Parts: sequence; structure tokens; C-alpha cells
Amino acid sequence: MALPANAAASLSFPVIHMEKLETGERGATMGVIRDACENWGFFELLNHGISAELMDEVERVSKAHYAACREEQFKEFAAKTLEAGEKGDDVKDVDWESTFFVRHLPASNLADLPDLDHHYRQVMKEFAAEIEKLAEKVLDLLCENLGLEQGYLKRAFAGSRGPTFGTKVSSYPPCPRPDLVAGLRAHTDAGGVILLFQDDQVSGLQLLKDGAWVDVPPMRHAIVVNIGDQLEVITNGRYKSVMHRVLTRPDGNRMSLASFYNPGADAVIFPAPALVEELSEEEAERAGSAVYPRFVFEDYMNLYLLHKFEAKEPRFQAMKADAAPIATA
Repeated sequence: MALPANAAASLSFPVIHMEKLETGERGATMGVIRDACENWGFFELLNHGISAELMDEVERVSKAHYAACREEQFKEFAAKTLEAGEKGDDVKDVDWESTFFVRHLPASNLADLPDLDHHYRQVMKEFAAEIEKLAEKVLDLLCENLGLEQGYLKRAFAGSRGPTFGTKVSSYPPCPRPDLVAGLRAHTDAGGVILLFQDDQVSGLQLLKDGAWVDVPPMRHAIVVNIGDQLEVITNGRYKSVMHRVLTRPDGNRMSLASFYNPGADAVIFPAPALVEELSEEEAERAGSAVYPRFVFEDYMNLYLLHKFEAKEPRFQAMKADAAPIATA
């Protein structure tokens, strides 16, 4: 889909310089994180502790793997998709992406994935360990801003076997007809906190803010963080997951490694009691105290897979005990 005029281009996308958390600017930096979680659903981290050398190697081996192992297969898909679209067939339910998924927790599948050489597996293993540490640091920062005890969010995600954690490795190759097909259709993310290492040369990721699509700016060696549906539930709506999408472009092959730090399959998700108690009398009366339902994460994921590219509110509503199923067209 063609890039529309960015009506919200004048807005300043939240960028967090993490080294400032260790200085006298900690309070102001925490305020930027708080505003980003409440009003954007996204923010970008710089100086986050993952070495530039490791990130450069992750980028190099990921792009080389696509060129060697996945590009020809994608070209076949692309030719069929363009042919169908140019004949007038509906390709709006197709995403112009080449992806595979690396599972890290509770058990890794790295050894089982075909076409990955030993070096790529080792690089990905090292990168995953760094991203996992950063995700847990981010969760503790969110706890601090929310007034929750340290470790609350990590425990809320734990279930019986710990969190679910994995990385979606994606390429978004050039598309000669951006008007026909999206790179990735608009959606919110189902899980907890998402950490994205994206291409710094090829843009395309956008989020929806105040009714306008806003670019998530590519920045060298940055990690983009976004809030998933489960954090919206646990924070009782204080933090919001937001719709985002990837546009196709006629030039450039955009790399994306999105790491999802999610609840365990059997984790029971519900609003943190401390945040429910903080509702004003008017909010509590209108919402019935807790705005969001209590559910098992795996049940939510099963529903999400059927309704990923739809609004999140019907999914939340459907998880309530007495709710009717989501209507389908």
C-alpha cells in the first residue's frame, strides 16, 4: 500500500537514551517512558547495552540467509501475488513478507530449523540472550512507573514453565505495486512486550496515533519497543497496545527481527489489583472496577489467531465468561 501523507509527522517519536537512567536525568527519562506507554504504545531505545558489533553481525547473517535460502522462494510467491492482483483478484489479505520463527523459551527450536548454518545459530543464540535481558529490564522499568513491586510483570508472565519468548525474522522485499498489497496488515500484537531490531536504511513500519499513521523512524543500533495486548490487560488499560503495519516499498529490502516476550501458555492474565484500586470512583462505576477480563493466555492466543487483523476490543470482550463469540463476516 502506498505511503500516505503523514498527518502526524510533526509529532516527536519517543526515543529513550537508556544511559540517562543512571544519571540525574533518570526522573525525566522515566517520564518519557511513561508518556510513550500511555500515549504511543511504542518507543525506541538507544544505548541499551546490546553491542553494536553483535547487532551488525545479526543484520549481516540475516540478510545473507535471506539472499541464499529464501529469496528464490519469495520471488515465486511475489510473481503469483502480483499476477492475481493485476487480474483484479483481491490480495488485500496477503502480506508481502518472507518470515521464519525462532523459538527461545520455554524450549529452543534453533537446532531444528533447516538452512541455518552453525554460525547463524550461534549469533542468534547470543542475540536472544541479550534481548531477553533487555526485555526483563524494560518490564522492571514499567513496574517502577506503574508503582508495582519489582518483578511483578515478569511473575505475571511466568505460568508454570516461565515466559514464552521467540523471534520472528522477516524480510520485506521491494514491491513494484505498493498499491496492491501491504507488507504486513494493520494489527496489535497479542503478547506482552515486543523488542524490534529493524533495518536502519529501509523504512516502512508505522503506528496508528490519534487517527493518523506515524512512521517509526529507523535508527542505527536502536531497539524499538511496543506494548502488547497482555500489558494493556495487566495495566487495566493504562498502557495501550496500538495498531501498526508495514508498508511495501518499490525499493529496498527491509530487515526486521521482532522478539516477543510473552506470557507462558498457561499464565492467567488479569488486571493488577493495585491498578484496579487506583481507578477513580467515576471510572470504577463506569467500568465495573476491572475494565479487562481474566483469562488464560493460550486461550487468548487461540482467539487472536482467528482475528489478528481486527480490532482488539472484541477479543477482550470475547474472553469474558459470559461473552458471545466474535461475529464473523
